[in-house]
Amino acid sequence: MSFLAKKSKEIEEKFFAKGKPLEKMYPLFDALDTFLLTPGKTTKAAPHVRDAVDIKRVMIFVVVALIPCIIMGIYNVGYQMLLAKGAEVSLMGAMGQGALKVLPIIIVTYAVGGMWEGLFAIVRKHEINEGFLVTGILFALTLPPTIPLWMVAVGISFGVVIGKEIFGGTGYNVLNPALTARAFVFFAYPAQMSGDAVWAAVDGFSRATPLAVVAGADRGSSAVEALTSAGYTFSDIALGFIPGSIGESSAVACLLGLIFLLVTRVASWRVIAGCVIGLFAMSFIFSLFQGSEALAFFSLPAHWHLVMGGFAFGAVFMATDPVSSAATNTGRWIYGILIGMLVVLIRVVNPAYPEGVMLAILFMNVFAPTIDHFVVQGNVKRRLARVQKA
Repeated sequence: MSFLAKKSKEIEEKFFAKGKPLEKMYPLFDALDTFLLTPGKTTKAAPHVRDAVDIKRVMIFVVVALIPCIIMGIYNVGYQMLLAKGAEVSLMGAMGQGALKVLPIIIVTYAVGGMWEGLFAIVRKHEINEGFLVTGILFALTLPPTIPLWMVAVGISFGVVIGKEIFGGTGYNVLNPALTARAFVFFAYPAQMSGDAVWAAVDGFSRATPLAVVAGADRGSSAVEALTSAGYTFSDIALGFIPGSIGESSAVACLLGLIFLLVTRVASWRVIAGCVIGLFAMSFIFSLFQGSEALAFFSLPAHWHLVMGGFAFGAVFMATDPVSSAATNTGRWIYGILIGMLVVLIRVVNPAYPEGVMLAILFMNVFAPTIDHFVVQGNVKRRLARVQKA
């Protein structure tokens, strides 16, 4: 046993063990102890499973996969601010300006959300769930950089308490907690979450997001031409040099995170592939109904849908949540395809709400258990049929 491990054990026995003064605060000590050191506990009875990967490591993998989105999000916020001021854009200048906007949001998210996690762990006398490491950063990255910090605190409180803890904590939640928090903030404070002014990096400066440009284009017009006229190119949108939520703007950053998640086998490739297939299929169907009276979204090609808004971020980091998504392989395909189709359906049919990723994923979170139920029942029926024939 290492020196640090011995000291940790001594502190636990002196202050946090059963019957000691800080017994009720043990979950907080345990969270810090297991985060910094390898747990020294072993199971006393069978079954025994030896595996280097546990929930904590899986959550850390997701946070690592989010690093490209965090870095690009900070840079883009600073870039938009310098662009609005007419100042010279430099790497260090953009990162510095962006950090001043983004880091307080992340700090408030983890501080307030962590408080709720610790409180529920103490009351219920269980370990602090590592899932909040992911929930906290995901929620922060889905917010606009101009959102007031008190709204961040209210939103993450709703997501943790109502979206997860009320169901029993990590592993029992029906909806994705981060998306639940964002949905609450979006509908409770729409003026701070939607509209051109939300993305204003500087007072008096506003620029519509790509989705808002297409939504506001004339009927029968070309969506791509509207985006080009607004100064947006496909490469700029894909790379993330556009107004938008902190971590959702760059599809390339999401792709880098996706590669890491697939290599480490943390995310289900079936869900992500299903989302892309559903998006392309629905986009193709709507393209068949283009006309002089059709909304501009009808003409938007599928590959533009793929990089616009929060689709890439949602498909990679939200839809693949192992708790709230489908659990069967066939169910994951169905779940992903329906999310992709719903995203395009909401964008095209309802231009007043051009970003359909959040609602599509939450809607399918609700139906994921039903999808799995019918998949399992279908497998049972096929096996019974084979047994009867034999």
